[in-house]
Amino acid sequence: MPSVQLFVTCLVNGFFPEAGEAVVKVLERAGCDVEIPPTQTCCGQPAFNCGLTDDARRLGKKILEDFGTSDVPVVVPSGSCADMLIHHLPHLFEDDEAASSAARALADRVIEFTSYLVDRLGITELGAHCAKKVAYRPSCHGLRNLGLGPQALALLDAVNGLSRVEIDRATECCGFGGLFAVELPEVSAAIMNMKLDRVEAAAPELLVGGDVSCLLHLEGGLRRRGSNVEIRHIAQILAEGQ
Repeated sequence: MPSVQLFVTCLVNGFFPEAGEAVVKVLERAGCDVEIPPTQTCCGQPAFNCGLTDDARRLGKKILEDFGTSDVPVVVPSGSCADMLIHHLPHLFEDDEAASSAARALADRVIEFTSYLVDRLGITELGAHCAKKVAYRPSCHGLRNLGLGPQALALLDAVNGLSRVEIDRATECCGFGGLFAVELPEVSAAIMNMKLDRVEAAAPELLVGGDVSCLLHLEGGLRRRGSNVEIRHIAQILAEGQ
């Protein structure tokens, strides 16, 4: 039985705990022994993106304390947070040889949730059932920095009863962009509304993704429109019918 550590992420923990529960359920169904370090906190991306390097380094050192003493894969249900840990955390400690070495070793162990299932375990069929029309949209960090997207599609296409529909220009940004949505809300909302026009044109029952941040942003827009399209993290689809 392979062992993994789960990096829960702040937004999953605070706003979308059902996604985290589904991730654990799916990993266990895939035969994994899942450990969740209980004192874990933010990956440091918001501080890093703001240029608050000292704050990001403090968070990074906490991550190294929580995850750095093991040698098992660290599974992350978010392309955005996985990208931070893989590509940016080591650079925060370039002037600290010991911490930099530990951060690089941790980065080598980090893998996004769908990539772990498909690329590492070779699993697409999980016995899930979901008799609904589903549209999948990749998120920017996962798509462009981690090569994610095909893994999620393979997993969804193996779900019994699921009918997948395509969103026009699905790979374009949803408008969230983390701090971008805070600093330029009008631009962010305009991008989101163009995305939601295409989502509604595809007429799915469920809009599925791998990043809670993007999903929460789009869900807010859908609710303001009075849309019946519901939001799900992909793990929730893979956990259905199990």
